[in-house]
Amino acid sequence: MTTLTTASPATARRPAPGLLLTSQLIFNVGFYAVVPFLALVMTRDFGMTATAVGVVLGARVFSQQGLFLVGGMITDRWGPRRAMLAGCLVRVSGYITLALASNFQLFLLGAVLTGMGGALFSPALESMVGRAEERRRGTGGKAPTLFALLTICGEMGAVAGPLVGALLLGTSFSTAALAGAAVFAIMTGVLWTFLPAEAGHKASSSTQPSPANRQGIPAMLRNKRFVGFTALYSVNLLAYNQLYFGLPIELSRSGAGPEALAGLFAVASVLTVALQWPISRLMHRIGAGRALTVGFTMKGLAFATMAILAQYPASGALQLLPSLLLVVGLCLGHMCIVPMAMSLVLDFARGRPSGIYYGLLASIGGCAVLLGNTLLGPLYSEAGQPGPDAAWPWAVMAVLAAAPAVGLSRFLPRKS
Repeated sequence: MTTLTTASPATARRPAPGLLLTSQLIFNVGFYAVVPFLALVMTRDFGMTATAVGVVLGARVFSQQGLFLVGGMITDRWGPRRAMLAGCLVRVSGYITLALASNFQLFLLGAVLTGMGGALFSPALESMVGRAEERRRGTGGKAPTLFALLTICGEMGAVAGPLVGALLLGTSFSTAALAGAAVFAIMTGVLWTFLPAEAGHKASSSTQPSPANRQGIPAMLRNKRFVGFTALYSVNLLAYNQLYFGLPIELSRSGAGPEALAGLFAVASVLTVALQWPISRLMHRIGAGRALTVGFTMKGLAFATMAILAQYPASGALQLLPSLLLVVGLCLGHMCIVPMAMSLVLDFARGRPSGIYYGLLASIGGCAVLLGNTLLGPLYSEAGQPGPDAAWPWAVMAVLAAAPAVGLSRFLPRKS
């Protein structure tokens, strides 16, 4: 009887990894079923300008990526379970607002609420997956990290979401948005039922507060290795964001047209789902430093290849070759980098609540995207036609990718 009363509560406090991975899948299905269609609905159905669409989409990205650090702080204060539930409820309110929207102000409010929901949910989920990963390490697990599976599940949701949204959009955007709200409402109920209440309070319920609870962000920022790691790692998100910013410009330059964009995104998703696990196994064997170097080198080579090919006209079957090489290079590099980096955060945190660590990693990445895209914008304006000027944005990104490829391994966490 004593064995049952001491062992089973500890086990019960541990959320099943399968539940966490499924949460990422469903969260992305709900997101991608609605948000990718915002620009189309605002312009086609409500006649809004490109500037209005840009403000709404930019506000959504900033309210999510820029507030990840705040979401991490809330995760460490409330516990991951409460933060995830709050994130789902905030996103429900955002989708209901979008369903009712008929003017710029309501679209803006709905987009901001949608982003804030993600800023609450994602750092909490990553923190909880991090705890599960620590337990897996403790049992001597040699397989790739759970973050590799998290990436695969997220990408599956990114593939399925637009298909669901396209079907619902045939009825109306309001129907799609309300269906998205229903997905997150159901998800709230599932997480409330199956995520153990104690899972989010391990750090805060102890009689002696941990150093992270007493010092929080200042203690994290005094870790010079983590700050340097975060700064160099931010190039990863900026590089991957060029699939959304630079790739459409390249398709225009090559004459392939924007209709090829959906097919290239499908290639990216299929690559991730098919190759993430074997690539993670390989990166796990060669070690963190080499894995990060390989990943950023792949991204740098993809941009360098684009800098060369963008100077020459493309025709026939070769129209899509530069774009395809860019997508493949960025995706392969991303698969090498992300699971390894997310796992390293646990080593930086050293047993402290990790929400603010994941939050800072994402927020600095968001700032890098905002600053980098602002600086790249004038260069891309000259990249719509073949010629020497078309090489500049890609050459700049190749140089930026070289910095973490060379220097990131110097900022790896010291072993305990």
